[in-house]
Amino acid sequence: MSVLMVIIPDQMSEIVAKGEYQPRYYNPCELFDEVHILMCNDDRVDPAAVQRTVGRARLFIHNLPEDNAHFIQRTRWFKPYLLEPWARPFLHVLKEYQFRLLNEWAEPAVELARKIQPALIRCHGNDYNACVASRIRKELGIPYIVSLHINPDVNPRRRVLDPNASWQDRLFAMLFDAIEIRGLRDAELVLPVYRPIIPYLERVGCANYEVAYNVLNEDHLRKKDAYALHRPVKVISVGRHFALKNPGNIIRAVAAMPEVEFTLVGDGAFQESLETLARESGAGDRIIFRPAIPNDELCRVLPEYDIFAVHTEHWEISKSVLEALLTGMPTIVNRRIGDPVPELQDDIVLLVENTVEGYRVALQRLISDHPFREQLGRRAYVHAQEHWAPAKTEAKYVEIYKRVIDHETHNLK
Repeated sequence: MSVLMVIIPDQMSEIVAKGEYQPRYYNPCELFDEVHILMCNDDRVDPAAVQRTVGRARLFIHNLPEDNAHFIQRTRWFKPYLLEPWARPFLHVLKEYQFRLLNEWAEPAVELARKIQPALIRCHGNDYNACVASRIRKELGIPYIVSLHINPDVNPRRRVLDPNASWQDRLFAMLFDAIEIRGLRDAELVLPVYRPIIPYLERVGCANYEVAYNVLNEDHLRKKDAYALHRPVKVISVGRHFALKNPGNIIRAVAAMPEVEFTLVGDGAFQESLETLARESGAGDRIIFRPAIPNDELCRVLPEYDIFAVHTEHWEISKSVLEALLTGMPTIVNRRIGDPVPELQDDIVLLVENTVEGYRVALQRLISDHPFREQLGRRAYVHAQEHWAPAKTEAKYVEIYKRVIDHETHNLK
């Protein structure tokens, strides 16, 4: 019986509640017979609600809650003078002391790994979970890989990038940067899920990486076959609603187009203001807000819409955009502030400025130019199937898992 250990920082109950889990997400192609998921928190979740993420494998869920006694950034040890140049040697000592405390915190996970003897450890994200995996590797020799889902230099998980931040936040950023780097450098392999993450890996001196795109919902994604427009034209946007993903200009553009109905799937800090904007624009009856749709349902209904439109300043190709492209949706995406997303430069989306006029003109073009709309969607489908088809991405993870395990087995011999 082959065993996989998965260590995550996420609260699984929240992901279950949003209906975002993909089939076999934690056990691609059901490669393993037994999967142990360790959450670095005290969250509780019904295993039956998570079973689909491991297929037919036996599933076990464990917890390793964060303990303030093992995280010095939460104690009175923080002093502003630690940011002074003369204090740098002491800061190095402080970092090493933090790692010692983290090793103590990780001991229950080491004992769990000793008991279940996994062939491989997979970390989703690089948080304190990778420190746990690093400790297990050093103690027991079990290999681990880390998938990175963000570029921490652009979208930090726990630390701030603002130079005007408080000295406490800046000091914590230094400590957590060291924690992130060690978690990556100790791993057998790091898997960025899109190419914009690579500059971060190169900055921190991590050479052992390989791009491996997210595995999406193969069981429910459907190809869009018909490109005739509905009346009204059905436009959809999927994503969280906050400053970097603010669809306000799309709402304003749709408000000036009485022939368009716009559905926004997602919630977030901007939700209330966006709903107010829709009402005050006079198009409230044509703008539909759905805070959440289970991913299975979303993948099934995407082809029933005419156009996918989104605003994002994240340096990424998001799951929602990938789902739209894999379906063959004619897709509008803004040109982000900063470097472009490499995956979106192959004439598979309609790139626009993040302005009301930019979205209005793009929508009008896709509505009025039927051949262009269909060609854009079909071109996106072919490209997406070649690069991101779920069967291909899932098989790649299986190949990577086998390669790492075989390499470790060879080394042991």
